[in-house]
Amino acid sequence: MLAYLDHHATTPCDPAVVAAMAPWWSEHWANPDSRLYRPALEAAAAVERARGQLAQSLGALPQAVIFTSGATEANNLALKGTCELALEQGQPRRRLLSLVSEHRAVLDPLAYLGRHGFPLELLPVAPDGLVDLDRLEAALGDDVLLVSVMAANNEIGVLQPLAAIAALCQRRGVLLHVDAAQAAGHIPLAMAELGIDLLSLSGHKFYGPKGVGALLVRPGLGLAPQLHGGGQQDGRRAGTLAVPLIVGLGEALVLAQADRAMRAARLGALRDQLWAGLQQLGGVGLNGCLDPRLAHNLNVTVEGVDGQQLHQLLRRQLAVSSGSACSQGSPSHVLAALGRSRQEAAASIRFGLGRGSTEAEIDLALAAVTEAVIALRR
Repeated sequence: MLAYLDHHATTPCDPAVVAAMAPWWSEHWANPDSRLYRPALEAAAAVERARGQLAQSLGALPQAVIFTSGATEANNLALKGTCELALEQGQPRRRLLSLVSEHRAVLDPLAYLGRHGFPLELLPVAPDGLVDLDRLEAALGDDVLLVSVMAANNEIGVLQPLAAIAALCQRRGVLLHVDAAQAAGHIPLAMAELGIDLLSLSGHKFYGPKGVGALLVRPGLGLAPQLHGGGQQDGRRAGTLAVPLIVGLGEALVLAQADRAMRAARLGALRDQLWAGLQQLGGVGLNGCLDPRLAHNLNVTVEGVDGQQLHQLLRRQLAVSSGSACSQGSPSHVLAALGRSRQEAAASIRFGLGRGSTEAEIDLALAAVTEAVIALRR
């Protein structure tokens, strides 16, 4: 038995989502932008229904939703689109702020913009993984255009104080982008209520299909499109819409919202059981604060073992990771931001529980880690 505990990397597509998508592959396959005949109008209606599902689930208006290929594209559209429009309009603000612990899908576009006339400042995080609000406030000068902060960290699961961050940004007239790839469908998110200007998400993180996501944009906020060639989605993102994937995205988020509270309670209890068991080994440290944190996340560093050997032993029974699926085996920059050394980061384990996780899998995980750690410490 292989226990899959890497749900931050991806989640299985819910069977109900697969069923909802099924007719749109081969029975109702018209292009939603043709709109001159009934099949196309039906496809367009399906897209608009999904748009409404996302908007209602995330406390936004339907016109806020731009469908993308995933959170990476949504992040690029949000960041580059904001900066390019500011350039076109002669906006004097240029500086960008973010955190050292962000996902590469944010850090890399920001670094690109930093090389093209938009100075970038990456703020440190505290050892618990959270931003220092006083430090953020001090950095919010009149030259700051945008702040980008992820809602939930993809490695250590900590939840940034979005409402407080948004209040600081609004006070200084600064735009706030939130990468909610790990948060959407897992924690309450009301975009307008929180004061978020741009919000990115990806379907495969909440039991939807891979290859689809969305960027939600506050009404009245402009963006320079990053894809040109058809004028779809009001000219904000060109390209024929993937109707089956969009239908699946909307259905997945509705289902995730429906069982979110119950799922968080159940997985939080399993996570706490796992953490209590790991502490019995001794020399196991928690990465990031335990609260506020995603209920299905646990990230620990194991002392006195070689990280590569540890993961070689664990992979026989557990699907877990030492960091982001996008890190390609490099030491975690998130754990480095918390003060962990390269060796400590390599000897860290990210557990990502999911809808199908069971107590038997937690028992298996504890047994596998215990066996591996005892063997390596010898």
